[in-house]
Parts: sequence; C-alpha cells; structure tokens
Amino acid sequence: MLNGKLDFRSDTVTEPTEEMREAMRAARVGDDGREGDPTVRELEEYSAALLGKEAGLFVISGTMGNLVSLLAHTRPGQEAILERDAHIYWSEVGGLAGVGGLVVNRVPGEDGVLSPEDVETSIRPARSHFPETGIICVENTHNMAGGMVWTLAQMAAVKAVADRRGVPVHLDGARIFNAAVALGVPAREIAAQADSVTFCLSKGLSAPVGSVIVGSKKFVDVARKKRQMLGGTTRQGGVIAAAGLVAMRTMIDRLAEDHRHARLLAEKLSSIPGVEVNVSKVQTNIVRTRVSALGIPAARVAEKLAEHNVYVLAQRADTLRWLTHRHVTAMDVDEAAPVMAKVMDLLRT
Repeated sequence: MLNGKLDFRSDTVTEPTEEMREAMRAARVGDDGREGDPTVRELEEYSAALLGKEAGLFVISGTMGNLVSLLAHTRPGQEAILERDAHIYWSEVGGLAGVGGLVVNRVPGEDGVLSPEDVETSIRPARSHFPETGIICVENTHNMAGGMVWTLAQMAAVKAVADRRGVPVHLDGARIFNAAVALGVPAREIAAQADSVTFCLSKGLSAPVGSVIVGSKKFVDVARKKRQMLGGTTRQGGVIAAAGLVAMRTMIDRLAEDHRHARLLAEKLSSIPGVEVNVSKVQTNIVRTRVSALGIPAARVAEKLAEHNVYVLAQRADTLRWLTHRHVTAMDVDEAAPVMAKVMDLLRT
C-alpha cells in the first residue's frame, strides 16, 4: 500500500528508500555540461560495467533514453523495425518520427517477441525506392505483452540477423532487471544481445528519477551530443544520480518478490467470474486482465475500482493492467482481489 492506496497502476509510483534519500542529500555534485558531475559519472561507469558495455549516459527518462539512442544510431529517412506493440511506438509521443525523422516498420511478434525470419524479411533491400533500414528495436520485458520476457536465445537469433545485415540493435530494457531475474541470468547477458540498451531506474528499482543508456564509447559520445540537443544535460545531476546508484546496488534482487506477488494476484483474479487471466504468461511483475465479458469498457471498471481504493490502468478497451512493485505486499494482493470480485458483481447488475 502506498499513501493509503492499493496502487497497481505502475511501478513508476514507487518512492525512494531512506537510503536513497540520504544518498541524495550527501551527493557530490558538479555541472555535467562543463567539468562533469562526479556522481553522475559514477552512475554511468557502474551501469556500463554491470551491463558489460564500454560506456554509459545518464538521461532523465526512458523515453529520452530511447529517443537519444535512435538519434545516435540513425539519420532521418531511415526505417526503424519494431515489434507491433512496442512501447517506443505506442507511448513515446512519436518521437522517432517527429524528432528522428524515421519511418516505422511494425512487425507482429508473438507475446512481444520477434522471430528472426520476420526480422530478416523486414530489412529493406538496397533499392533506390526504399528507405534504408537504420535500426532494429527490441523490448525486454515487453510492456504491452504483459511483461513477457525474451529468452537469450530469442534475442541472440535476432542479433545474428542484424549483425549479418549490418543493422544495429537497440534494446528498450526499461525493465531489463525484471527480465534478468525472471531468466536467472546476469543482466549483462541480455545486454550482450544489443548494441545499445536503455534501462529505467525509476520503475521497480524505486529511484525517483532517471534512466541510463549503455553501449560502446563511440556510440555514447554521439548520444551525449544528442542528449544535449534535446536539453537533457543536467546541472548538479548527482543529486538524483545518487539515488540511482543505491537503486542498482540494493534493489535488483528484490524484484523476485514483485514477480511472486504478480503471480499470486493473477491466480486470485483468475478465479473471479468474467475476469480472463492467462496465469501461465505472468512472468514478471505485470498482470493483464480482460473484462470483455462485462460488455463495459475497461476504463469504467478502473473507475469503479478506484472508488473502492484500488487503482489500476485501463491499458486497452477491454484490458486492465496491474503492476506489482515494492509498495505492494501479499496482504495488498489479498485485499485487492475481493474488491475486483465485488466490482465485477456491481457492474453486472
């Protein structure tokens, strides 16, 4: 429970720990656009080392991180291959087109995962009529697919196609550590299957602000200029980077608890008449429930739940998204499920 609410809308609602708040208070700072901020630099170096890349770059948000990465990899008029329901396409304000000037090629995947064969056939031939394929984007975990995880083999198969065709791969790894915990592997093994990675500090890791891009030094040097172009260089950014360092050092392993709570929630919700949950596809901290049997928009169900102090996201017209996080306990799950059952009964009448 958070601030008296059973808040399942997102893991972005998490608040910093006391250790993070103390680190922010005591942080060494500097101007990252001039001589550099020592705490920001420490976060960038730590992130790069943890994910097995040469360099890192602190950015304000995952949306900025993805956009900066696309700008660094591509030029206007090129084409970006994305899974059909990629977050970069759905929820990042069209920045890849509006700012990056990229053509979007949405390729249907299975549970958010692209097949190497489909990626291969989607890469443009070298003809004067076609845009050149400039980037392949993958997402792990996949938000719109309900937190589904790409396996290392699935990522490696797409990376092999990309390498053979000379196209870089960017990983939207907003929840890469959830994927790593679910797979039982170090996050660096996932990151190894992409040329660049963006990950978030302010979701399940509970830091208040920020994301990090990692990749080669050459790539990060270009990305740093693109970040400056977008107004993303911070002054005394160590105040927020300090919380990110604590998050990465202390909050990754506990994500397994969020996954257990999501599974428990899915099992309880699946027993409610009219609620459809594919429990077998709850791999991380996201649970999707379809309520189409009611004949009422999911947004209306979410409104009714909020009246009973349970907050969820209407992700699609017939689907609610529930996210577990540090402020959701097993007791909260036990309390929320009966509320969902009550709301379903009320809306049927």
